Amino acid sequence: MLRIGHGYDAHRLTEGRKLILGGVDIPWEKGLDGHSDADVLTHAIIDALLGACALGDIGMHFPPSDESYRGISSLELLRRVGALLAEQGFTVSNIDSTIIAQRPRLSGYIEEMRENITNALSLDTDKVSVKATTEERMGFTGEGIGISAHAVALVKRK
Repeated sequence: MLRIGHGYDAHRLTEGRKLILGGVDIPWEKGLDGHSDADVLTHAIIDALLGACALGDIGMHFPPSDESYRGISSLELLRRVGALLAEQGFTVSNIDSTIIAQRPRLSGYIEEMRENITNALSLDTDKVSVKATTEERMGFTGEGIGISAHAVALVKRK
């Protein structure tokens, strides 16, 4: 049985934080504000996977009220979600994701993001797509206030 899930996440840009996307530390003047490392790409993928399996969302499994998750790598959270899916009898068929950011330019980091995500989930690289786009200076991402990401995941029950 095939199941599909969609995930979305957005965080505000702020000074004094690292910019982590897909587990990659991207040198830039601002980072994303959040309880964990605020990696919007990985968070969107987590929600897409959990949604496809009707297992809730990232906040249910890793609540921001729990201090043990403060500053945690989102790739570690993704590993845990991958283990949960396996326990529930699901395998990941593929993931397609898009980061929406006016700046910085992300094309040079995409392959490393794909590798990080596939390694966290023990997948072949050809099962994970990561893209980046701008919103042509419109909206909160276009104005440089934040960064967002969408992800779609297809899973199948073993």
